[in-house]
Amino acid sequence: MSITRDSNRVIIFDTTLRDGEQAPGCSMNLDEKLRIATVLEEMGVDVIEAGFPIASNGDFEAVREVARTVKNATIAALARTARADIDRAAEALQLAQRKRIHTFISTSPVHMNYMLKMTEEEVLQRTIDYVGYARNLTDDVEWSAQDGSRSDRDFLCRTVEAAIKAGATTINIPDTVGYALPEEYAAMFKDVMTRVPNSDKAIFSVHCHNDLGLAVANSLAGIGVGVRQVECTINGLGERAGNASLEEIVMALRTRHDLIGCTTGIKTEHITRISRLVSTITGFQVQPNKAIVGANAFAHESGIHQDGMLKHAETYEIMTPESVGLNRSSLVMGKHSGRAAFRAKLKELGYDDLGENAVNDAFGRFKDLADRKKDIYDEDIIAIMDDEVGRQHDRVRFHALHVVAGSRGPQHAVLELEIDGKTIPPVVAFGNGPVDAVFNALKLAFPHEAKLQLYQVHAVTQGTDAQAEVTVRLEEEGKTVNGQGADADTLVASARAYVHALNKLITKRLKTAPVALSA
Repeated sequence: MSITRDSNRVIIFDTTLRDGEQAPGCSMNLDEKLRIATVLEEMGVDVIEAGFPIASNGDFEAVREVARTVKNATIAALARTARADIDRAAEALQLAQRKRIHTFISTSPVHMNYMLKMTEEEVLQRTIDYVGYARNLTDDVEWSAQDGSRSDRDFLCRTVEAAIKAGATTINIPDTVGYALPEEYAAMFKDVMTRVPNSDKAIFSVHCHNDLGLAVANSLAGIGVGVRQVECTINGLGERAGNASLEEIVMALRTRHDLIGCTTGIKTEHITRISRLVSTITGFQVQPNKAIVGANAFAHESGIHQDGMLKHAETYEIMTPESVGLNRSSLVMGKHSGRAAFRAKLKELGYDDLGENAVNDAFGRFKDLADRKKDIYDEDIIAIMDDEVGRQHDRVRFHALHVVAGSRGPQHAVLELEIDGKTIPPVVAFGNGPVDAVFNALKLAFPHEAKLQLYQVHAVTQGTDAQAEVTVRLEEEGKTVNGQGADADTLVASARAYVHALNKLITKRLKTAPVALSA
């Protein structure tokens, strides 16, 4: 890929699998990461940052498998400016068709003094040494100045110049703590690109966090002064207040091309699909008023707005729902729909590469739902699929549940699980309400010490017969995971969500925490 800083083409660098996963409770297993990476590639993302290989064996395996699977996008692996980190990243990237080592070091006084305990000269020398070392392993090297927006400008210019001279082809100056204002951030890039004599030899990149709600604004400000790579995540996922949102940046560039004049290679019709996928896998629900992908993003309730929409859509819509993948379905599903129609619907919704077992399980759940629910919406089928896909190899699986509830009590649950392929005898547990009883039964059936941190329910569609989608967050020894489950019965959905979280916790027990915060 040959894109210069003067080009109008903006590189989209997605870090959902790396920086996005740093959000508390946002753990993804290998199959889930591969599903996300596959859709990211299909939608035209240029660079996929797949993980931080030195952090854990799990991260290493994820980077290696994403590198093996993805053919068109560049696969990036994060590494500190350290030989072991860079070697581990290079090893994980061996099978990639296109690979990038992304190495970073802090350049702000507060980070150098209190976190690194290094002088400016030590940071500068480390940059030179390890950017050069990485460049010997691959032609595509990105260097990041962690906490760049709070760095001394003169020192920042020195390190950027040194990094480019040592072989960095991309220079990322992140707003790591979400501190910058748009005008300030743009001025910083303009100053650095003007003062650094070899700045034309590299592509400059923004990476913005959303602590002040300015991540997208800061990213666009950088683009306005010549930055040509944006680092972002789906749904703005990330630690603290999150990262710049891919869908917001891409649609801003597309919708306001008249003013910004830049393009991306993103097929925007995939946006809704990837947003739903990431939300389901992570258990992080998208707020209804979220730009582009929120449930209300294209909803109009005000009479004045509705009147305008009926007369001409552009009165209140600056983009069409279809442009982000919210297409009106041409295939209505119900209890008389057969397997062929169900497969056709799955293909229409983007689930066209599933194995026969996954389709059979999902079709069975669809038929059960159709017997209980009059109107089947696309969202219902998406909820079923997201509850099924990628969970065929879970150690613990929901089998059956019977609950006694109501004001007269005692509330209790009878639960059957399948553990390692074998259905265990039913367990009975009492609780302070039906949900408590269900969760107590799960603790009896599969003993564990995890604590419930979050229990959240929302309706997938409208109506009293709507499916419930439940999110459960569990915490064990500092590790947090989110699980999600869907069913027409809220208690069954609750059990499915808890079981999903348990399986993710089992996976996470094999992983260690990241060894350092990153850009």
